[in-house]
Amino acid sequence: MSTPVDAEQAWRDLQRIRVPQERVYDEFERSASGGPGATYATAALMWLFLAGMGLDLPRWGSWLCLATYVALLSALAVRYSRRSRMRLHHSRANWRLLASFVAGAVVTGGTVLLSGHLVESLEPVYAGLVQATVSTAVFIVFTGPTTRWAAGSLRGSGEPTVREGAGR
Repeated sequence: MSTPVDAEQAWRDLQRIRVPQERVYDEFERSASGGPGATYATAALMWLFLAGMGLDLPRWGSWLCLATYVALLSALAVRYSRRSRMRLHHSRANWRLLASFVAGAVVTGGTVLLSGHLVESLEPVYAGLVQATVSTAVFIVFTGPTTRWAAGSLRGSGEPTVREGAGR
């Protein structure tokens, strides 16, 4: 018992379903690569933290600075995650999202350590400012392209998209 299928109707149904899905991907890519507010706020917090750590603080001051930094980053993450209207299912995350996160951590952390080693001969205040500026600049330069690369991959991670006019 087979029901006859009208190819044109099936194609229109497929397009009606596919268009909202494409809009979801468009919105995700726009939010991932568009708004630089979270990136700049994170970079500013990172700069303040690294510059503060270069002041040669006592141990309790370092711990207080670290706790304040983590609390402010957490508040920033909560604020920007609540602003997003998008909620994609976690299964849409792919290896590019994880790779960009790990690569960002390695590059930024490596820059912090390397710049800290290179400015050891300077006075602590100047060393902290140089280290904070270089590390924050690397973070900003690295974040934009990797975020677009990771977000752009979500569109193609599902089933292959049928080209316009194919199958007619």
